[in-house]
Amino acid sequence: MIEYRTGNDLDLDEVVEVYVESTLGERRPVADRERMAGMLREANLVVTAWDGQRIVGISRSVSDFHYATYLSDLAVRLSHQKRGIGVELIRRTQRAAPLAAVILLSAPAAVDYYPRIGFTRHESAWILRPGEELRG
Repeated sequence: MIEYRTGNDLDLDEVVEVYVESTLGERRPVADRERMAGMLREANLVVTAWDGQRIVGISRSVSDFHYATYLSDLAVRLSHQKRGIGVELIRRTQRAAPLAAVILLSAPAAVDYYPRIGFTRHESAWILRPGEELRG
C-alpha cells in the first residue's frame, strides 16, 4: 500500500535516488548535492509517495496557493510506475492549492502522458535559462 506525505523534510540521498531511478535524474543536477538540497529546501509544496519506509515518488512544486503552482518535478521510480502514483502525486499537489492552476514543463518522454491524465497543452511557454542574458 502506498502512503502519501506532504513536506520537504526529507533525506537528500533518498530523494536523489528517486530522481535517478525514475530517469528524471538525467535532466536534473543530481551530482550537485548543494543544488539538489536547495531545490528541495526552497520548494514550498512537496508531496511524496512511500512504499513502506522507501520513498518511491515525489512531486516538487513552488506555489503561491492562490493563482499558480509550478510543478517543477514529478518522479516515480521505474519499479513503481504505471500504478497511478504519479497521478495521485499530482492530485494531492492540486488539492493542496485548489485555487491555483498546476503548470509544468514536460520531460520529452512524458509529453504524451500529461494530456492523457487531463492537462491542457499551452503553446506560449518561454524559458530563460541560467546564464542567458535578456536582450534590449
